Amino acid sequence: MAVRKSLTGILAAAALTAGALFATPAPAQNKTAEIKGIEIIAPANAGGGYDQHARAMQQVLQNHKLASNVQVMNIPGAGGTIGLSQFVTSRKRNPSLMISGLGMVGAILINKSPVTLDQVTPLARLTGEYQPIVVAADSPIRTLDDLIAKFKADPGSVSWGGFAVGSPDHILYGLIVKAIGGDVAKMNYIAAGAGGEMMASVLGGHITVATGGYNELASQLQAGKLRALGISAPQRVPGVDIPTFKEQGLDVELVNWRAVMAPGSLKAADKQALDEAVGAMVRTDEWKQIAKERGWIDLYLPSDQFTALLKDERARIEGLITELGLVK
Repeated sequence: MAVRKSLTGILAAAALTAGALFATPAPAQNKTAEIKGIEIIAPANAGGGYDQHARAMQQVLQNHKLASNVQVMNIPGAGGTIGLSQFVTSRKRNPSLMISGLGMVGAILINKSPVTLDQVTPLARLTGEYQPIVVAADSPIRTLDDLIAKFKADPGSVSWGGFAVGSPDHILYGLIVKAIGGDVAKMNYIAAGAGGEMMASVLGGHITVATGGYNELASQLQAGKLRALGISAPQRVPGVDIPTFKEQGLDVELVNWRAVMAPGSLKAADKQALDEAVGAMVRTDEWKQIAKERGWIDLYLPSDQFTALLKDERARIEGLITELGLVK
């Protein structure tokens, strides 16, 4: 039987829309069609969380014949808003996706981006990471209480190192300062970059405290080069020997979620096909193993559920950003 090209996804589907994008049947064990020629935008430099998610998607989609010829494009800058702008304004023949996350919500406000998440289709929430805050192993700050005491005695003496202004790192520190009754306006936040750049700063004593996803910090913690003071999870994370902020008396909780977005003009049939492909992807053992290795928590939500949650999450984060005085 001839296979008509369409982006709609089920092998058993009887009516395929003539003129939809393209699909060929996937192997029998996959009940979704293979989507051809996807481009995934990672709106950040190689190696970071957005990039890791894009490349993990590329690998699993192709290996399980959910998609073929999947390309990843890095478009860094302005907290992801440059990539967002290009994603919204470009017109491509092949389907395109973009990795997004909590940090982009704040970056849109702070950078006064003319392009917002109102102009994309939330396709799926994928994962999340809880964030520890850490100091160098030889720091005189031994506990969270030590850090709090130091800040209360002299707020300027504590430098809080994070990725960018308005990033989840910045938001987490602001929540901590608010929870101890401190003045966020007196918080000495240092945009110290991410990954190795931030680690070099905290290990070299150039910043007091650093943060990031647990996976980014795990090797240095396990090597004894860093000491964790607390983690932003609601309860202890299995296999991670770090006390939560809540169990230490601070009502602070934050998860840095990552998601995948589709174009705002997406047709319903194409949205369904992509939604099904991503759903099939996150159910594979390969995706689950990657997530486990990288410390990603499974927070998968399909498109409709994620769309509803994103509305509330944006309101919450935008309110926090404003309260922290990061936008006027």
